[in-house]
Amino acid sequence: MFDAYGIHVGPLYFRYYGMIIMAGAVAGAFVTRKILSKREKDPDLVWDGLIWALIFGIIGARLWHIFTPSQSLLDAGIDTHYYLTHPLDILLTWNGGLGMPGAIIGGVFGLYIFARRRKLAFAHLLDAAAPAIAIGQAIGRWGNFVNQELYGPPTDLPWGIPIRPENRLAGYESFERFHPLFLYESLWNLLNAGLLYFLWKRYADRLKSGDLFLVYLIVYPLGRFLLEFLRLDYVPVAGINLNQTIMLATAVVSTGVLLWRHRKPAAPAAVVGD
Repeated sequence: MFDAYGIHVGPLYFRYYGMIIMAGAVAGAFVTRKILSKREKDPDLVWDGLIWALIFGIIGARLWHIFTPSQSLLDAGIDTHYYLTHPLDILLTWNGGLGMPGAIIGGVFGLYIFARRRKLAFAHLLDAAAPAIAIGQAIGRWGNFVNQELYGPPTDLPWGIPIRPENRLAGYESFERFHPLFLYESLWNLLNAGLLYFLWKRYADRLKSGDLFLVYLIVYPLGRFLLEFLRLDYVPVAGINLNQTIMLATAVVSTGVLLWRHRKPAAPAAVVGD
């Protein structure tokens, strides 16, 4: 039996949200597999690495959600203290509540452990995973569409999406159609994946280990920073949008690191004769 959020198979219930996230992860893994095979690495490493990245990525995503609750959660009385005093609710990831910054941090940490255990070059793994992460995000964002939890301001544009009354934020109950913010981010991530794959194919001889992941850390945060201006349910900390601020800082720092790595060496000083 099908409903708006999942599929009932006997006593089991499979949520679309989780299935979409897994589909994104597997699709990304196939891209990483291709990159590893082109680099004459064992492509089957990706499946072991995916397990590490997924486990720590989900943990990191959930912790980010718990320690950086959005405004709508705060208005509903659900803050960090609530989760710490209701630990079983921490496990309800299938209802949503996975923070992308935490997912990236956790996934990278999982890959680091995997690289250490297998004695692999961590930077090479990050580069191979960069396009895959973007593809996984592009697909995974559709899980937000199913849960109707990531949308922008009300709109009359033809591509505006209807939001059910029970999923509308406080103050927007009278509006029906909203900007599909999840779609905008999905398309941005898809473009990012295409750019990363193009750079890998075209400029592999010029890229240093870790460069491709740095480009990811520039392009994705830049898009997320811009889209946060449309986000209704943001994370407020000390009067600022925390996620937007972190994204801007990440993009700026990553740009600086990339430019520094490719700076031209200083010309040798001229020797003045006697």
